[in-house]
Amino acid sequence: MADYKPTEMMTIAAARSLKNDDICFVGIGQPSAACNLARLTHAPGITLIYESGTLATKPTVLPLSIGDGELCDTALTTVSVPEMFRYWLQGGRIKVGFLGGAQIDKFANLNTTVVGPYDKPKVRLPGGGGAPEIAISCSEIFIIMAQGKRSFVDKLDFVTSIGHVSGGDSRAKLGVKTKGPTKLITDLAIWAPDPETREMTVVSIHPGVTREQIQENTGWPVKFAATVDETPVPTAQELEVLRELHARTNRAHAAA
Repeated sequence: MADYKPTEMMTIAAARSLKNDDICFVGIGQPSAACNLARLTHAPGITLIYESGTLATKPTVLPLSIGDGELCDTALTTVSVPEMFRYWLQGGRIKVGFLGGAQIDKFANLNTTVVGPYDKPKVRLPGGGGAPEIAISCSEIFIIMAQGKRSFVDKLDFVTSIGHVSGGDSRAKLGVKTKGPTKLITDLAIWAPDPETREMTVVSIHPGVTREQIQENTGWPVKFAATVDETPVPTAQELEVLRELHARTNRAHAAA
């Protein structure tokens, strides 16, 4: 069995969640790595969209930001940002939104705005960008985040993008008709919402990880599904493609 890092397990597990016919709105960072790994392995027909307006882009290296020229250069076409959001996103044409965040709570609400009080924050984060709209307009949302008590918190300092709000049917009561977060992938486990309460629940644990580790890195009492699977280990091909993708990216950015 090949050696791999927890972050590689996380990216690979996230990539496996995507299908060949998915139309996916991609966030920068870990979501971008997972989506492009899927495109380079089992889902070559996936359509990747970034909020700068690039449609069906096929970057050879991971973009530094949504404004990275690599996205436009390798896209089928590029449309204006208003068209991207009004026609494509809010028009219900995008199946999966792939997001990350600085903080998440048990109902998969996300914070990418501030850590600490809003008026005098400890850390001011990049902000929401298009994530609040992605969170409510895509058919479903996948979230990828490294797990720890600083990021998996009992109460968010700021709600940037809603998940399942306060649980139950609270999302629907706001008039939001999409599914919201259906999968949360971390470096320890895979989570899915409880069918009734909508609280994120552990459904698969990565190899070598214990339930105690998951709880130690979560700021609320963790719920585990009645049957919890073990996440399949990364294959040699998945690791090779992911590592080469990162190596190409590092070379390209070092030369820039």
